Amino acid sequence: MYNKILLAIDLTDESIDVANKAVSLCKATGAELTILHVIESLNYAYGGDVPIDITDIQAQLQETAKERITALEEQLDFPVQETCVSQGGIESEIHRIASEKEADLIVVGSHGRHGLALLLGSTANGVLHGAPCDVLAVKVTKE
Repeated sequence: MYNKILLAIDLTDESIDVANKAVSLCKATGAELTILHVIESLNYAYGGDVPIDITDIQAQLQETAKERITALEEQLDFPVQETCVSQGGIESEIHRIASEKEADLIVVGSHGRHGLALLLGSTANGVLHGAPCDVLAVKVTKE
C-alpha cells in the first residue's frame, strides 16, 4: 500500500504521538520512513522585510531542529531512512520534499483548532491541498 512515508513534524512535545502513528503505518506496510522538519524562513514569515542579518539566527534554528529530530529518532522503535531539515514556506516545502523523495503518504499532526485559528487555516489543511500523495492528519492534543 505505502512504500515511502514522509513524517512532517513541528518538533513540539506532541510530535512523538504523530511519529508513533507513522511508525505503526511503516511497520504495517513495510514502508520506509523519512522525517522532515521545515523551518519557516524569517524572511518568508515577515514578507521579506527583515532589516537585520538573520544568518546566525537561521543557523541556530537549523542546529536546534537537527538536535530535536535526533532526540525524537532515539525514542522510536523503528529505523529512520532519512531525516531532513528544510527552510522556506512550510506547506510548499513539505510538498517539494514529498515529491523529491517520491513519498506515497505524508503524515502530519493536526491540532484541530477552532474559531479564528480555523478560519486562518492550519498547516495540515495547507499540506492536504496540493499534496502530491495521500495525507494523513493525526489529531494531537496537549495533555
